[in-house]
Amino acid sequence: MSVLLNENTRLIVQGIGTEGANHMRRSISYGTNVVGAIHPRRGGEEQDGVPIFSTVDSAVRETGANVSIIFVPAPFAADAILEAAAAELPVVICITEGIPVADMVRVKHALSSSESMLIGPNCPGVITPSDNARAGIMPGDIFLPGRVGVVSRSGTLVYEVVAQLTAEGIGQSTCIGVGGDPIIGTTQKQAVQLLNEDPETDAIVLVGEIGGSAEQDAALYIQEHVQKPVVAFIAGATAPPGRRMGHAGAIISGDDGKAENKKQALAAAGAVVSDSPAEIGSTMAELLESKGIR
Repeated sequence: MSVLLNENTRLIVQGIGTEGANHMRRSISYGTNVVGAIHPRRGGEEQDGVPIFSTVDSAVRETGANVSIIFVPAPFAADAILEAAAAELPVVICITEGIPVADMVRVKHALSSSESMLIGPNCPGVITPSDNARAGIMPGDIFLPGRVGVVSRSGTLVYEVVAQLTAEGIGQSTCIGVGGDPIIGTTQKQAVQLLNEDPETDAIVLVGEIGGSAEQDAALYIQEHVQKPVVAFIAGATAPPGRRMGHAGAIISGDDGKAENKKQALAAAGAVVSDSPAEIGSTMAELLESKGIR
C-alpha cells in the first residue's frame, strides 16, 4: 500500500497553462499515468498527447481520473478546488500560492462534508517513488524508492530532506508537501497519520516551521499513536516575532508559534529533533541503525 498516490493513480491537470503543461510533461516522464487536462476553452484539443476537457466532471466521467493537480491562478483556484470536489475526486492537490484567505475559508467549509482530500494550497505536491507516481512540482530525479515517509510545510525543505536521505541510501515511501498557507486542507497531523497507518512506511520525517500550532497537534498524535521512528526539524528558529518569514502561515503569534515550543512538544512526543536542516538525513540514518531497521 502507498499513501495518496500509487500505480493506480489516474491524474488530471487543472490549468494547462505554461506551468501546468511543463509539470504534466515531467509527471509523464516520471511514469505517472496522466489521463487528462482541464481548460474551459480548449475542450476537445490535446496537449502532448493528453486529451483536454472543458470541465473536471467530464474528464472524470470519460477517463476514470482519481487525482487532480491544480495550477489555476490564485483568483480562480478556490473554484477549481470546489469543482474537483464536486466531481468526487478522492485526492485534490493544489499548487497555487496566494489564494485569498476568505476563499479558503469557503473551501474549508465545503470540504468538511466532502470525501475529497485536499493537499495544499501553496504546496509542492505528493510523490510516491516506488510507483513512479508524481503530482506536483517536485524534482523526481532526487527520489529513491524506500520506506521513509516525509511530511513538510516547506517545498524546498522536502527537496533538501530527500536529497540527504537518498545520499544516505535511505529511500522514501511517500513524500507529502502539505503547504505553507494559513488555511490548508490536509494538516501535518493528518499526513503523519496516513504514513503511520501505511505498512510500507517504517519511519517518518516531519519538517515544520514557526507559526500556528500544527506541529503541536502532530506531536500529540505522535505521542499517542506512533511507534515508528520520527525525525523532526522546525524551520524559522531565528525569525523575529510578528514578522512573516516565507510562508503566509509562518508568523510567530503567541507561544505556540515559537520554534522552541514546537521542538519541545515533538521531543516530548518521542521524536528526535534535529537542530540543523543539514543533519536531517544523518540523524535519520543513525536513528534507523539504532532501531535495527537499516
